[in-house]
Formats: sequence, C-alpha cells, structure tokens
Amino acid sequence: MIVALSKVDIRPGVSILAVLRHLNYKPWFALGEFVDNALQSFLAKSATSSLKKVTIEINIDSTEPARISIKDDAFGIPLEDFPRAFKPASIPPDNTGLSEFGMGMKSAACWFSPKWEVRTSVIGEPIIRTVYFDIENMIADESYELSIKETQGSEEQHFTEVILNDVFHVPVKRTIHKIKSHLASIYRCYIRKGLLILKVNGEVLSYQDPKILNAPYFKDKEGEPLIWRKNIDFKFGDNISVNGFAAIRAVGNTSEAGFSLFRRGRVIQGSADETYRPAYIFGNSNSYKYQRVFGELYINGVEVSHTKDGFRWGELEQTFLKLLRDNLDSDDIPLLRQAEGHRVRGNDSRLISLVGHAVDSSVDELRNHLPLIIPGILDSALIDTPVEHTESQAQLMKRTFDISFRDQNWSVCIEISNDVSNSEWLALSDTGRIGDTCRQLHIQMSMSHPLMIQFAQKDGDVSEIMFRVGAALAIAEVLARDSGVSKAGTVRRNMNDILRDVFSNR
Repeated sequence: MIVALSKVDIRPGVSILAVLRHLNYKPWFALGEFVDNALQSFLAKSATSSLKKVTIEINIDSTEPARISIKDDAFGIPLEDFPRAFKPASIPPDNTGLSEFGMGMKSAACWFSPKWEVRTSVIGEPIIRTVYFDIENMIADESYELSIKETQGSEEQHFTEVILNDVFHVPVKRTIHKIKSHLASIYRCYIRKGLLILKVNGEVLSYQDPKILNAPYFKDKEGEPLIWRKNIDFKFGDNISVNGFAAIRAVGNTSEAGFSLFRRGRVIQGSADETYRPAYIFGNSNSYKYQRVFGELYINGVEVSHTKDGFRWGELEQTFLKLLRDNLDSDDIPLLRQAEGHRVRGNDSRLISLVGHAVDSSVDELRNHLPLIIPGILDSALIDTPVEHTESQAQLMKRTFDISFRDQNWSVCIEISNDVSNSEWLALSDTGRIGDTCRQLHIQMSMSHPLMIQFAQKDGDVSEIMFRVGAALAIAEVLARDSGVSKAGTVRRNMNDILRDVFSNR
C-alpha cells in the first residue's frame, strides 16, 4: 500500500545522465560501483552495529528483455541522503572511502540501462522507498524531480536494491564467467576478512591465493629452500606510499601472474587475468618473470580515474616502477633473478602423469594400427603439392591475409570445412612460383576428419592447436619445395593417412 509520495530535486545534473551510457566501462568495473556503495554503507556504520558482514547479490538475466539486479543488506539510504544519492556529481561528505566521486551508482546504472530503479529501506523505519529513472523521458520532459514512492515495510529490514531494466550491455555466458573472476579478485581483501559475501547468479565468489615458490636460490641448488616472498614498502613524490608484497608463483601462469594495485582496500588495476605487468619489470610475455612474479601493492596518494579502473600517474609511473624494481630485486631476496633463473625439476608428478597417459595411449594406437597401414603408404605414388584448389561445399570459415616475402606478394587463405566426404585433415594448393607477381596458397583443414571429431570438436583450445600445427605443416611444405625438395606433398599425404587410420580413436 502506498502511504506517501514525495519528490527529490536532482538539478542541475539531468543532462549529464544522457552521456553516461558512453563511458568506457568494463562490466565488472560497472558492477563494482554498486558493490562499492553497499560496502561503504556497511563499513561506515559497522563499528556501531551488530551487523558483522554485508551480503551483496548480483543476478543477471540475459533473456530478453535483459535485467540485472544488485541487492545488499547494508544499512540502506536514509531519506535525508536522497538528494545527494541521486543527484549526479554530488560528492559525499566523507569521500575517503569507497564512495568517492558521487557518480558511481548513477554512472554504472546509466551505462547499463535506460530505465532503472532503486529500492531501499533503513533499519528502524517501516518504509520501503523506490525511485524510478527513465533517462530518455526525463531529458525529453526536462524533468528535474524524481518521485519517491513509499510502501509499507518492517522496522527490522534494511537493504538497497538497484534494478536495471532493458540492459544495453547484456553479459553473456563467457562475460558472466569473467565478471565472477574479476569481482572476486577486485574485492578479495573484504572476502578474505569475512566482511563481504558476494554472490553472482547464486554463486558465492571466493578468491584463491596462488601457492608461493619454496626452493633454493637458483645459483645454489643445494642450498636451503626459501619461501620466495618479500614485503614491499617505500615512499616517493608528494607523500605517495606503496606497501604490500611480491612473490614468485610455485607454478607459472601466463594469464594470472603480475601485480594487483589496490586503493582503499579494493583492486583498481590488475584484477583476474588483466594484471599489471609493465615491460620495465616483467620483460616480454615469454619471460619467466612474466609467468611467475605476482603480488599485491597498496597505493596511497595517487588519484584514480572516475571509473576506478586505473591510476592517474602522470609522470610519476616511471619513478614508481624504478623504485619497485629496485625493491623486487634487492640482494636480500632477489625475486626477479630467481623468477628468471629457477627451473622446475623434471620429476613433476602431475606433468609425468599427464604426459604418461597421452604417450601410453598413442603408443597403443601405433602398436595396434600402424603395421596395417604401412604397406599401403609405401606402395602409394609420390605426390607434389597441388597447383589447383577445389572450393569446399561445406565451408565453416575462411580467412585470407597478404604478406610480402623475398620481393614476392603472397596471398594466404585458410579455410575450415565440415565436408564429411573429404578424408583429408589437411589439404594444400600452391599457385605460383618464385618470381611470379603473386603467389596464392590455400590451406584447408577439415573439422569432420575423425581426429577432429574425436579430440577437437568439444574443446576450442585443442582446435586452435590443431589449426596452428596444420598451418605450420602446410607452410613448411611450400618452403621445402622452394628449397628443392621434390614431391614434398608426400609427407602431408602420409600424415593424413596415419592420422585417419591410426590416431583417430580414443
């Protein structure tokens, strides 16, 4: 039952709302704005309340019309705070916490949705208040007031729920997985301390800390094992402080190594698989440092972007990196040198088990099937690379790119087919010779080959490996011909037969 109706003035910021849709957010940072508000509401009063943790539930419904809701059981928005809470760029009285710019909820909601609403209740007041935003109509009508609808609640309840309707940026399955991993990473400090229970589509998020390397210094392999972790603590510039830790992962991970940079207890830069790895410290992406060094650095005194996804270093970043590198590789615990020099011993039981199974299975197939097909392969005529290409009737994908090599233009086409009548996994045609104006290579791989059906059709990573191997073999065949090898296509033909008749079973 509606028991009251009032208004809240949001002038002069209505025109700002229209442009917020075009902010450069990533969905996890946009959702993080709502998490920040809920956490700040909890933290601001937790010292004087019996509430020991806050629960935030994010539910994403991607079916049309898409809808996202974010609900928390913090202390709600008091009526006297409505003008500041809903007016754009209204900085909170205390902006030293997670709610800093007075824009977070409005920015994120407008980026996600043209129509959204906020429901909230404050403990001790038996009222649920709801505010509705319809951005397009508000701007068209030059509306500067929002209606507040009040419905009956209970004095014990306290919550805030933001409901985003007709979502612009609809997270799909893969994005939802990334949202979960990034939010768990961004708010790991609060999750670790037991202050925050964060759920996405019913799943309680958790953060798993990497195991740290315990090994001797690589230059003294018989020495005592060390735990390769060190504290970081230094200051520079105008009262900028950096503290935290750095360490070496026990098991390297190309996507997850690197630093996470924190401010006020939450990650600003370097969450999940988008860690902070400047080349000045980590080198290139195939270095051991890049795969092994990680850490958490808590930075005070540097401003952040309004979307809270990066630091505004200005000219200070290079100074920061130099001091950080000096700390990381000091002689007491030389993390960078150890990360680059350490080598994993060959008796890794997990790797042995994995490789052992693959080798045993492959050897069994060779033993059982290879003797049956060798005579046919040996009796087959030698072949050269075809100079004509037959277009597949069941083409799945086709990509063409041009390169220049030894003053000759090459046009390379890679085609993936699903033609069940084609018995070859890899086919190749090569029109043109050295000296011709343009050389055309056509590389065709079949997803309907028994090998691909058995091993690759259910796993994108395996498919990618097979495509790369196939492309490499085809290019190698062409280059072999150019080097004077005759009948180079015989190797590819024999390989196709062996893959089909020996290795296509599991």
